Amino acid sequence: MDCTQAIRARRSIRKYQPGVSIPQKDVETMLEAAMMAPSARNIRPWEFFVVEDPELKSKLRHAHSFATMLDTAPLAIVVCAQPEKQTGVVAGYWPLDCGAAVENLLLQAVALGYGACWCGCWPSPRISKIQELLDTQAVPVALIAVGAPDEAPEARGHYDPAKVTWLRA
Repeated sequence: MDCTQAIRARRSIRKYQPGVSIPQKDVETMLEAAMMAPSARNIRPWEFFVVEDPELKSKLRHAHSFATMLDTAPLAIVVCAQPEKQTGVVAGYWPLDCGAAVENLLLQAVALGYGACWCGCWPSPRISKIQELLDTQAVPVALIAVGAPDEAPEARGHYDPAKVTWLRA
């Protein structure tokens, strides 16, 4: 699958096939794609938590009211930021950097034949509970459910020329 196909095939998948696990090499491929994302001054202010433990997934699901898809997803990947790594002229760019990493991960999941759903964590009150569950001081930016899709939602996005202003010479 090429990039254009992956972009157009990506959907927020909330139902996953039971009993389908994701091989570690595929998870590492998704994480590598995430870490290939651009970041301000290439500081890469992120870390990733791969959660396969059913008990911890359940706790994360209850800490994030919109993460019900974790009930069927075989794994969750929590993308966390390390804001303290960015200082000076790049201070504060960590949300953008982590967002780019999340999108790369989502597109790589599709290219590998998986479905995923991005649940935002930052900014919200749920951050402290997720930090506690992961035993980290890093800022949870996104919780991503990943698995073999058990649904095929229609595309909801499309090109809208009304949202484009052309500035030409």
